[in-house]
Amino acid sequence: MKYCSECAHPVSLTVPAGDNRPRYVCSHCATIHYQNPKMVLGSIPVWERDGQTQVLLCRRAIEPRYGYWTLPAGFMENNETTSQAAVRETEEEAGANIELGQLFTLLNVARVHQVHMFYLATLRDLDFAPGEESLEVKMFTEAEIPWDDLAFPTVRTTLELFFADRARMREGGGHGFYTQDVDRPMRTDV
Repeated sequence: MKYCSECAHPVSLTVPAGDNRPRYVCSHCATIHYQNPKMVLGSIPVWERDGQTQVLLCRRAIEPRYGYWTLPAGFMENNETTSQAAVRETEEEAGANIELGQLFTLLNVARVHQVHMFYLATLRDLDFAPGEESLEVKMFTEAEIPWDDLAFPTVRTTLELFFADRARMREGGGHGFYTQDVDRPMRTDV
């Protein structure tokens, strides 16, 4: 940040009085510009048929990670709830009609200033199509997931936890809620 959004004067990085970390502060109007983590919301769209679980994934048509697979997700907008953001992103990226379930993962990605949240979701039908940010959308069983071509560590973590829960459910367990810090970077050697 170089200029104040209130008065357009230059800002400097300094620790404001009563604070404990550097912030961009305008020396002209004294506005403190706080920078906070971004929220990424998405869903795990599931289709159950004949005892087989499939998950809908999107192949990214945008950077970062163009061409890699992901769960439908994106940045939360102002004036929407986390659940509204998850439904909107699923509709925008996968053209999918879902019934949203419980929050499943909350993943802190501090190194990129983000928090990722994924909700369980049930597909209401199989009428889906790629949106502007997706090259294609496709259903995958656990064995078919392109594990080496997933876009982000948070997507991999969420899918691993989801399928582990599914295995426990077959033994009488239920879905959990998981929160983790994900600090491993994306693979760039593929």
